Amino acid sequence: MSKDALPKNYLLQKQEHRAFIEAVEHLGKVVREQGPIDDKTAHLIQLAAAVAIHSEGSTHSHVRRALAAGASPEEIRHAIILLTSTIGFPTVSAALTWAQDVLGDG
Repeated sequence: MSKDALPKNYLLQKQEHRAFIEAVEHLGKVVREQGPIDDKTAHLIQLAAAVAIHSEGSTHSHVRRALAAGASPEEIRHAIILLTSTIGFPTVSAALTWAQDVLGDG
């Protein structure tokens, strides 16, 4: 899968449950518009939450979204590293590898 491609499971869910997925996507858009936090920061916050719940797929998704919103790879890695004292080194280490799946070699 290319780093920009949506996961097959997500695409399958969207095909089989279009209204449900559209509602979820709309909810995400609405809650981001409800306050003063810019898109980049919002996606970095959501990335931190994905890491905290040990969700590899959601981490991949929010790395892609943070990049699209203007976050640099360094900001993404820093957002993850900042979690070390809260969620622990092993979880942060795993999350850095998940982020790297999307960020690639560069």
